[in-house]
Amino acid sequence: QVQLVESGGGLVQAGGSLRLSCAASGLSFSSYGMGWFRQAPGQEREFVATISGSGSAYYADSVKGRFTISRDNAKNTVYLQMNRLKPEDTAVYYCARSRAGDIILSSSQVRSWGEGTLVTVSS
Repeated sequence: QVQLVESGGGLVQAGGSLRLSCAASGLSFSSYGMGWFRQAPGQEREFVATISGSGSAYYADSVKGRFTISRDNAKNTVYLQMNRLKPEDTAVYYCARSRAGDIILSSSQVRSWGEGTLVTVSS
């Protein structure tokens, strides 16, 4: 059974940085694409970033140039480094494992979700 556990969320001022971590168990980690989604109050869950098993990364336009996704296959962990944070980045951030294929660009491609970690960016 796949389990994804996020950590690293918290409160940060605009312009600051946070690094989120997602520890995975119950899978051959390097064989799956991983991703990050976020959901703000009253909004739908949206794509943030994804990374293939081989390390190819893709980002939503809203975070491109500010966020970096990476993975450490030896630690079964995927990271999201968030820099120059904005109040509109405030959301619950969810780690995701792919249903099939190397990357995740939409929720329909998600096999497993983490429980989420809250990121709050103050102005």
